[in-house]
Amino acid sequence: MAISFKLFSLLLLFSFGSVISATLFTIKNQCTYTVWPGILSGNGPNLGGGGFSLQSGQSVQLPAQPGWSGRFWARTGCNFDPSGNGTCLTGNCGGLLNCVGGGETPVTLAEFTIASSSTDKDFYDVSLVDGYNVGMGVKATSGTGDCQYAGCVADLNGDCPKELRVIDSDSRSVVACKSACAAFNTAAFCCTGDHSTPQTCSPTQYSALFKNACPTAYSYAYDDASSTCTCSGSDYLITFCPTGRDQ
Repeated sequence: MAISFKLFSLLLLFSFGSVISATLFTIKNQCTYTVWPGILSGNGPNLGGGGFSLQSGQSVQLPAQPGWSGRFWARTGCNFDPSGNGTCLTGNCGGLLNCVGGGETPVTLAEFTIASSSTDKDFYDVSLVDGYNVGMGVKATSGTGDCQYAGCVADLNGDCPKELRVIDSDSRSVVACKSACAAFNTAAFCCTGDHSTPQTCSPTQYSALFKNACPTAYSYAYDDASSTCTCSGSDYLITFCPTGRDQ
């Protein structure tokens, strides 16, 4: 039986013994095609069963308990049987509708760590560190603090360098853009080995391309200063294929 957001919040009040509201995530699909959101929890239950279908123009709301952390992404070109088994062109998570693991790269990610108490901050970002497949935006819809917009409105598939492109074998169209780390697997691009610190891993021509197109998204591993957002007591709107008007 479905539980209302209001009742969910009251249960959290009782459980935690203090006034800590649930965080409400609204996931909206503004793409012209169906996407299959994938959700992976780092702390707390997997929201929305880990994944579902979201047609163009549709939105869903998912409440999360205080202290929840996890990531959201879009899967595209999916085909699932009645048992929830199948594949996706991008963002595939083990061939399952209800993800139990992360999405295959390249994929655009929205990442969250929700505060455990009313005195703490939420942390969130949109990351292109694992590449890009779909435009994505995160907007704090209430709350206090900086509460910045995070996201990538630009179509990076259309501007993806040839060496980073993922091509659909049927349509021959670009369906995703790899990170330089995934494409070349070197320490300098992956921020590993001798390049595993902020001092030794600098932006590259590829991360600069991502950053110039999407200034409020993570472009490489140590892009924290301009890409990590904070807010207190907010709900969040996650939009696939956002426009400039959504910011």
